[in-house]
Amino acid sequence: MPIAVYVLGLSVFALGTSEFMLSGLLQPLARDMGVSIPQAGLLVSAFAVGMVVGAPVLAAATLRLPRRTTLIALLTVFGLGQIAGAVAPTYAVLFVSRVISALACAGFWAVGASVAVSLVPVTARARAMAVMVGGLSIANIAGVPAGAFLGQHAGWRAAFWAVAGLSALGLVGVIALVPRTAPATGDDAPSLRRELLIYRDRQVWLALITTALNGGAVFALFSYLAPLLTDTAGLKESWVPTVLGLFGVGALIGTAIGGRIADAHLFGTIYGGIMASTAVLTLLALTAQWPVAAVTLSLLLGVTAFTTAPALNARMFNVASAAPTLAGATTTSAFNIGNTVGPWLGGLVIGAGWGYPAVAWTAAALAALAVGTTAVASRLHQRSAATEPGTRVVASSASSAPKPAALAKTDTTTAAEPCSTT
Repeated sequence: MPIAVYVLGLSVFALGTSEFMLSGLLQPLARDMGVSIPQAGLLVSAFAVGMVVGAPVLAAATLRLPRRTTLIALLTVFGLGQIAGAVAPTYAVLFVSRVISALACAGFWAVGASVAVSLVPVTARARAMAVMVGGLSIANIAGVPAGAFLGQHAGWRAAFWAVAGLSALGLVGVIALVPRTAPATGDDAPSLRRELLIYRDRQVWLALITTALNGGAVFALFSYLAPLLTDTAGLKESWVPTVLGLFGVGALIGTAIGGRIADAHLFGTIYGGIMASTAVLTLLALTAQWPVAAVTLSLLLGVTAFTTAPALNARMFNVASAAPTLAGATTTSAFNIGNTVGPWLGGLVIGAGWGYPAVAWTAAALAALAVGTTAVASRLHQRSAATEPGTRVVASSASSAPKPAALAKTDTTTAAEPCSTT
């Protein structure tokens, strides 16, 4: 794996820490800003909305720009957004700073993902994406609990300053170690019109919907995990960073498992991970009042949720291989559509007075829907492989030239990807 891929993963660590750390800061932030917990939770959704909008827009706007220069610019804007959040005098200013940071984060993830897959063979896409997703997992293990700890002992603003420092370190790494790449010219030059053709493929939409539902299931629960632990399970607030860290440990384990098996068993990994998440969320809804169960299931949710992440990312790059930049942007948008809708639905449930266990039931329902869309995609994939074997394409590398429109609509699979669901 090229060192540049790991540098991108480390940069994602800073981005992920900012995206997820509010789960451990909702209570002190809400108290300081004079808002309710659901209103504070909207800051999570604000970041996600910025990611949804920013990923495709910035991917399209920077399509013909040098990748390394784009990454440097976006990481700089992200760091400035963290500083703005740290000094925000009002909830409205903080909300705006979260959206701006999210736009930069979305662009970085979309461009960074396309750079990562361009540096490895097509049969190692899931492993490369596992490194990128691993940055998010480590953010949950170290960054999010550290943010919660800082929030409890030095104020929630200190967590924003810490992320600004992390983004500066990531910026140094990108400048020093990510290779310069000259923009393609002639027939190989990126074409927005050609990349937009991927949205004619229903497999792209199924991959998008599945990713959104899976993300919504996880973050409907994760966004309100801290109050669930304290108000429902009866744990002290000082336990929150530890449990968030356990979720992160589970996420790292899941990412490692998914990265190892997804290239060879793509649909099997997606099925297994989402079905396991459905089961974990259902059990959590039933047993959230017991501290041991709540803590254990939080760890297991991290494992099951992130086992699917490398496979979902690789799947999108397979079905949209003719548009590597928009493939990364689409995955980012899909994930954050879920990250927007999930906390919003959770807030509605809480606002209706149904309690935090009802959030787990909502999350389980979203995960069950994701299992259904995976089944549809798998059936279409098998049918396509059986009826049109001549259209199956094995790409030589992720950095190869875009394929003609006729091939852009086929379901590109890796050499190791099976036609069955196991």
